[in-house]
This record gives sequence, C-alpha cells and structure tokens, in this order.
Amino acid sequence: MMARTAAREGNPHSLPAVDRRYWRTARRTIDLEKPVLMGILNVTPDSFSDGGRFFDRDSALRQADALVEGGADIVDVGGESTRPGSAPVDVDEELRRVLPVIEAAVDRVDVPISIDTTKAAVAQAALDAGAEIVNDISGLRFDPQLASVVAEAGAGLVVMHIRGQPRTMQQDTHYDDLVGEVMAGLRESTSRAIAAGCEADGVVIDPGIGFGKTAEGNVILLNSLDRFQELGFPILVGPSRKSFIGKILDLDVGERVEATIAACVVSFMRGARIFRVHDVQPTRRALDMASAIARWGSGAESD
Repeated sequence: MMARTAAREGNPHSLPAVDRRYWRTARRTIDLEKPVLMGILNVTPDSFSDGGRFFDRDSALRQADALVEGGADIVDVGGESTRPGSAPVDVDEELRRVLPVIEAAVDRVDVPISIDTTKAAVAQAALDAGAEIVNDISGLRFDPQLASVVAEAGAGLVVMHIRGQPRTMQQDTHYDDLVGEVMAGLRESTSRAIAAGCEADGVVIDPGIGFGKTAEGNVILLNSLDRFQELGFPILVGPSRKSFIGKILDLDVGERVEATIAACVVSFMRGARIFRVHDVQPTRRALDMASAIARWGSGAESD
C-alpha cells in the first residue's frame, strides 16, 4: 500500500507527486494498474437513462448486488439527476433518497460506496453512513464546504469539469481551447482540494463528458486524455449511454452499450483507469481484454 502524500505548503498550484497506480479512499487503497469500474446506481425518478428504475430502497439494493456481481469495483449512489436541463434537489430530499441505500449497501456489498453529490451536507451524512468516496460533478465549485468535509473524512474524491449548472450547461458549449480550458478547470479544482487538506493520493479527475460540451467536443476530450495525464492525477471517464453517442450513431439510450464500451476502451488506451458505467459486465470484459493486450504486448508476464 502506498504512503499517503501531503500537500506542499505555499503555492497551491505546486501539487504533490501522486502514484497514479493507486487511489486511496476513506477505508482502503484501490489498485489502478487494471481498469476500475464504477457502477452507476441512480436513486432518482428522472435520470436520463434509468430514472425511476431503482428509486425505492429494495430495487436499488438489488441493483447494487447486480453491479458487483457484474464486476463493479465501486458502486456510485446518486440522488439528484444531473442530466442536461435537470432541476436541483434540496438537501433533505437528496438525503431521503440516498441514505437508506448507502446504510444498507455498505454491509451488503464488499466494494467501496461512492456518493455522487455536490452538497457538503449530503456528503457528510453519506460518509458517516459508510461511503468512502465523494464524486462531485461541480469540481468543488457549487458548495465551498465540500472539500473540507472530504478532507476531514480522509475520503476519496472525484472532481469533474462542468460549465455552468446542469440546467443550463448545454446552452454555451463554445470553447476557444477545449482541452486547455477543461485542464485549467481541473487544475483549479485539484488545487482547491489540496488547499482544503485533501490528500493528493485520494483525488481523481474527470473531464466531464456530456457536461457543457458538444458531441464533437466530447470525442475530442476522450481522444486527448493522454494530455490530462500531465495534471498528475488518475483519470475517470463517464461516457456511459450519453447523448453524444446517440447524436453520432443515431441510437436511442438503450442501444448505446457497444458504443459506450468502445469509448471506454479508447479512453483506457489514452490513460483513463476508472470508468463510470451503467452496463458493468460487458464493459468489464472488454476492458479486461484491452488491459491484457496492453500488458502482454509490452512484454509483461500474464497472470
């Protein structure tokens, strides 16, 4: 297990070196030398792909079981839809949706539970209930207290790039330098996390596929992930079933599994190591094969 890294004093943009082979959460260290799958568990009535299917506790827990059986390394529980045009949910309602699921899931599945939220109060309650990771689509921009909550708990943290709010993010998708601007936003988010006391080896970056980008922009980001390695943190991508796939291939949401897998495999070859997906089992098989080809092709011995 790697040693924990500490933030350097002084310049907040002078970040600690991170061993990207590992990701530390509140309770364990996750090996990133092979692809890691974060299974999506939306406890919402209105998510773009599976809204309402797992809205009650029992169906959500059955889905958590199915995700882990399919090969998920993490279960990411979210109680607020962030699809384009979605309205925000208040803290009490979000807690009502996610806490019963998290409290039961931590004793039910033997993988880390992640809370997908932008709110410090929700993150705190979820971490107290046993979650180990906070997945923040706002990159620590929506709630100034969230970074401190993560730091105090020693939790893992995903910081994502987004322009604006989910309700408005697709209204302005022009960038003068898409990759450069997304990288700059993630650099700011990681600096904010470290300045608040988050351990660098617990931070992961996400370029925000589908969040304030065009279909072409999403493809450019996925094809440019090798540049994001310059930021020094492990990379997560979440292309699963998203609208850019539908626009490129003219496919409905339920028909986007193979294209999602293709996006994940290309992302793996460009340096991503964590993949947030709905369809865990087929993605697991494809990424494990891609990992084996990359490993054996480099002369590494097989398992």
